[in-house]
Amino acid sequence: MGAYSRLWGERSYRPAWEVRGPSFTRELGRVAVLVAVLAMGTLIVYVTGGTRFSYPYLMLIPVLLAAAWYGLPGALMAALLAGLAMAATPLNVATGEAQGTLNWLIRLGLYLVIGGFAGWLFSRLRNTHAERDVAARTDPRVGLPNQVAMEEDLAGLLADSQCRDGKTVGLILVRIADITDILEAMGADASDELVSAMSRRIARLDGVRGIYRYSAAELMLLLWPVDRDGLELAAERLVELGEDNLPVKGIPARVQLVLGSSLPEESRSPEELVREARMALLAAAEMHRSHCHYRPEFTQRTVQTIKMIASVRHGLEQGEFLLHYQPKLRLADASVCGCEALIRWRGEDGRLIPPGLFMPKVENTTLIEPVTRFVASEACGFAKRFAGTVSINVSARNLQDASLLGEIEALIERTGLMPSQLEVEITETALMNDLTAARQALARLRSFGIGVSIDDFGTGFASFEYLRHLPITGLKIDRAFVDGLGDDERSRKLMACLIDVGHALGLEVTAEGVETQEQHGILRELGCDLAQGFLYTKALPAEQLLAWQRDHAAKIDASRS
Repeated sequence: MGAYSRLWGERSYRPAWEVRGPSFTRELGRVAVLVAVLAMGTLIVYVTGGTRFSYPYLMLIPVLLAAAWYGLPGALMAALLAGLAMAATPLNVATGEAQGTLNWLIRLGLYLVIGGFAGWLFSRLRNTHAERDVAARTDPRVGLPNQVAMEEDLAGLLADSQCRDGKTVGLILVRIADITDILEAMGADASDELVSAMSRRIARLDGVRGIYRYSAAELMLLLWPVDRDGLELAAERLVELGEDNLPVKGIPARVQLVLGSSLPEESRSPEELVREARMALLAAAEMHRSHCHYRPEFTQRTVQTIKMIASVRHGLEQGEFLLHYQPKLRLADASVCGCEALIRWRGEDGRLIPPGLFMPKVENTTLIEPVTRFVASEACGFAKRFAGTVSINVSARNLQDASLLGEIEALIERTGLMPSQLEVEITETALMNDLTAARQALARLRSFGIGVSIDDFGTGFASFEYLRHLPITGLKIDRAFVDGLGDDERSRKLMACLIDVGHALGLEVTAEGVETQEQHGILRELGCDLAQGFLYTKALPAEQLLAWQRDHAAKIDASRS
């Protein structure tokens, strides 16, 4: 409670779990019940002949009720009223004999003792329950309200608050993206200190009505009243807050924040609003942006992706996946010397699903293993009929799977394929995930005779120094460097530099994404070894590629004769 009070002590709004109190109607009803029970008890004692004939401890019922509802003060007040009511009641109603003073005083004292003890017990019970209630809604490590408190407060605001000039309740989910670095370097206490410091800084923003620790690396902000523009402005301010250093264990730390926001535009369900904020945050992280506001297409895309990924294994079993092959041409003589195997998925409606819709998700799951096995098997089978090298793409997860690498080696031996006819392509980013494991896996492939090429070269974070130590045979320069060759002198100089680097390391250099004859000519002049792109042909099914290869060879022969 301490940390929470410091943050919101002077705000007009307090979360529902801090202001839970009986409503006026309920209080009025309780008082009416106590008065009625006191009156009824007094009447029963009177009509049964007075305090001599009817045991007057019936009057302890309202005393115990008051203790349960109002604790010690209420119990003492009810005991006093009950004792005075019994003091006013005759000892014998028929004869009119009054009670002795000592008699009613003893009874009053007994009521007060019993009521006081009962009130003390109920007060302790109420305090214990309140402490447990607060503990259940407070993060024990930083003292901020937790997810339970947030859900209750959000539900209360959505139910009770009305729109003010188009403004309503807003949520911003804040993820401290690099909190793992703090955790690994300085420990859990430091990461908690970072969250606490960030929450104190956020509390200074206008419109923030609640800050909640939603997970170890996430804070949920409750804003009210706010509209879309106000939410965007608050998000900008939050991103700016992350730019300033925060002291953690005496060390200045700069954090990267990723935000997702939502407004109850269509639905007022707290669960939906929270889910939308999280989906917006995930979209921001995926698009490498600081903030995204929820859009309905996020839900549609996520549901479709979930259904699609769930169908991958079934699709493999039903033969829905196939490979298309895009040829690689040797620029020196325009001959076909290889091809890249690209996976395709034919859906139930017969249309091809672009790999960009499912492969990025598949690569982050264990499904990449059966998918890569399928690709390797199909590619090896095609390589036996193809005059050249067949390249397949592998992921970082594949490089860590020793059994998969062994199966590829066994597959080559079983099909009688020359190992040099197969090449694996891996991106710079995948290599950097675990450079040591990647180096070991690539060394194993090279020792078997399989070629290794770095795909999308130039777009990752590779350094030329580590390239010198990797057992690779080729570089594939990303299409981004090919696009500007025709009209940008700097692009040509950069391409020449990349080609020279590859040749200096003894590597075969391939340019992908070649779409114009001008690009083809420039790459040839710069000494690039291979090229691939739509200028020559799109990726084709196996039989169509073999037919295209024959036609292409015939055209080359005809041009030479």
